[in-house]
Amino acid sequence: MGWFLMPEPETTGDALSCLATVHRAAGGKAAGGGVLLDARSVLTCAHVVNDALGRSLFEPRTPGPDELRLSVWGKHGRVACAARVAHWIPPRPVSGSGAVREGAREWLGDLAVLRFEVEPGPDKGPQRFAPRLPMEPGRSVRSWHGSGNASTFATMRVEHVDGAVGYFDGSPTGMAVGRGYSGGPVWSTSDRAVVGVLIGHFMPPDGDGPDPAPHSPQHLIRRSWGMPWQQVEAELRAVGALAQGAGGVPAADDDAGADDPARQLLVETLREVLPWGTSLSDHANRLARDLGAKGASEVTPPSAEDFADFLLTHPRALAHFTETIRRSDPAAVDRLLAAGRLSPVPLLLSPGEYDQLHRLLRDTDRSVRVRFAEAARAALPLTASFPVVGDERRAPGDGDGGAPIDGDGSAGGGPGAAGGIGSARGVGSAGGMGAVGRVQTLDELIDRLERLHGDGRSDDGPRVPALLRFVEYLGVLCTAPQYARLRMWSGRVASRLGIPHSALAERRGDAQDWGRSLRDRTGRVRVLVQVTPSGRDRYGLRIWCDEGAGPRQVSAASTGSYSGPEGARELLRVLESLDPAAVAAQRPLVEVLVDRAGLNLPIDEWEGMGPGEIVPGVLGAEFPLVVHCPELLRRHERFLPDWRRRWQQLDSGTTLVFSDDGLDTRAIYATLMDRLDAVRVSVDVPAGLRDDIVQVCLAVGVPVVVWDRERGDASHAVGEMADVATRELPDGVRSYRAKTMQRPREYTGRPVLAWADADRTIPRLHLSEPAEGA
Repeated sequence: MGWFLMPEPETTGDALSCLATVHRAAGGKAAGGGVLLDARSVLTCAHVVNDALGRSLFEPRTPGPDELRLSVWGKHGRVACAARVAHWIPPRPVSGSGAVREGAREWLGDLAVLRFEVEPGPDKGPQRFAPRLPMEPGRSVRSWHGSGNASTFATMRVEHVDGAVGYFDGSPTGMAVGRGYSGGPVWSTSDRAVVGVLIGHFMPPDGDGPDPAPHSPQHLIRRSWGMPWQQVEAELRAVGALAQGAGGVPAADDDAGADDPARQLLVETLREVLPWGTSLSDHANRLARDLGAKGASEVTPPSAEDFADFLLTHPRALAHFTETIRRSDPAAVDRLLAAGRLSPVPLLLSPGEYDQLHRLLRDTDRSVRVRFAEAARAALPLTASFPVVGDERRAPGDGDGGAPIDGDGSAGGGPGAAGGIGSARGVGSAGGMGAVGRVQTLDELIDRLERLHGDGRSDDGPRVPALLRFVEYLGVLCTAPQYARLRMWSGRVASRLGIPHSALAERRGDAQDWGRSLRDRTGRVRVLVQVTPSGRDRYGLRIWCDEGAGPRQVSAASTGSYSGPEGARELLRVLESLDPAAVAAQRPLVEVLVDRAGLNLPIDEWEGMGPGEIVPGVLGAEFPLVVHCPELLRRHERFLPDWRRRWQQLDSGTTLVFSDDGLDTRAIYATLMDRLDAVRVSVDVPAGLRDDIVQVCLAVGVPVVVWDRERGDASHAVGEMADVATRELPDGVRSYRAKTMQRPREYTGRPVLAWADADRTIPRLHLSEPAEGA
């Protein structure tokens, strides 16, 4: 690259030097292995991370900010490191949606990039990194136990590479792949390079149980499978995780600078504004050292062309350089940043600013972290569309015992092959999430926001970037000390960027107004309707409106009944009569009051289009429609205090997922009694058990329950709703129902949302005389 020299990483032919160990939080034993990507990052399996943290192996939710314990080979032996999940690619089924089911033999995804909290440094950290090559059939390969003991190697041969999966048959002698091998490198002995990641192993029938079946020549023996390195790169590329180093710095493209549209302007600007002497040489050498490069000379400065190429190939170089010279030459910084904005390469933050923001966001209270999506939507209403970056937990026992080579569970799987994979394998799409996209971790959150443009009405300087707007809106949700630290951070970044104080103050004022509106709001307008069966496909309706002062009845008690379309037209008439000012901010909530037998009534599908009308008038597509079953709480009044406490924790409580059809209602009850912080439950099991689980959840005071009234398991709707923040579920379900009309082959679910708001009253008549007016 001319004056700026990038040292080539030292490679090694020693497989163990690139093997990391992922330790269990409880006990410290190896949960599995990992592959060193660079001096600060490790690649492993998502199910290894789940096992290390004591979660269900196939848990799809990101672990959030939980810290992991790793060890790597350093200059003087094994070095312990703390790490966090930077990128999360959860296990996903070969076909269908939702979580991987217990007993699965193969699955897709299942990767996690871990980043060290503090880079170990050259004296302690990893010294050399193994080459990585595509996997090819016929290669002799080896894998090691996650502990890194040299004697644990298992020798295998790559028999077949089928797109996203490679299959390996083990040698009949020596060590066999078993527990604790997942996540480690698949090492080609001839190429002396990593060619994949080991994920699973096929065990013979009951081969890992207490009473193994007698051996048969027909048994599958010593077959393992993993992800070829070419597929690893495709998966990582899809989430922006390829070769990111300190400060979230993506890999530099050494050939990109020369063709960059901003290069010529940046060269001219550098020639005009910078002193070409010893001072510049000092700045250039400092910049090179901080970003892992080396200057060609301690005395002679780089040419303007070399300097511009470096700033346009290292995404955080421009931010870091302007950070160091802002105080001494603010006019030069403004011109350099203006030129840099013409290029797609430079990122907003310097490495130091990025790391500090990451720490600040990670240190916020959990009740704030689960509201990142809400803050982003408020700060960026035209561009942001987020699922929550959260901490959703799966019920104990759900999904355990699958086929990963984990440390505790079985390496699993029964006889026979899992068919139907072939072309179905590939990198999953994160489409349909708007300009921001699907985010799983803090690294991905910052990365998405950092690339969005600024806005504002100030004409005397740069606009406020989207990331700074988000930080200001998030700050009003934090405690006073956290808010002060976030404001100090955004103020320093705004000062470096040359953003006028008036522009930042304008955004801070907007954020504070939003915060006050959150504290002052009394809740959205509701239309409540009691629905009771009244003959075949006929229903009795009683309707109330609640604009914030409590329910007021708007329909007279009557013995009349309605068909579905008639009921829809009656409800639409009431909804149209609401004060426009009261529903200007958001659509009213339709709360359907039913008994336990009516929880699955398809009221959301009622259409109110009458003769001569052109709009279908589908209730669940136009309005957020939820169900509420006061009967169950009334019959178990001892859980009313629990219901109120759970509702108070709606923004910080736990989500449980019940998807194991081997559970019974006693196990569900026991789990809910153990997890009194559970505020939301997703149910994804066959119909009979599903209804029992839903009713138990509602009876013991769980305020939010999601299920699919038609699909018995692996529901697309339940899987999609898992990415929606709890408070946003009514609108999320409404959006999904609209998509079922637009793309019915893709959106196949029929979601039901039970929503019991403990802060809002329901008509007392319904509780005391539920049959009146039916």
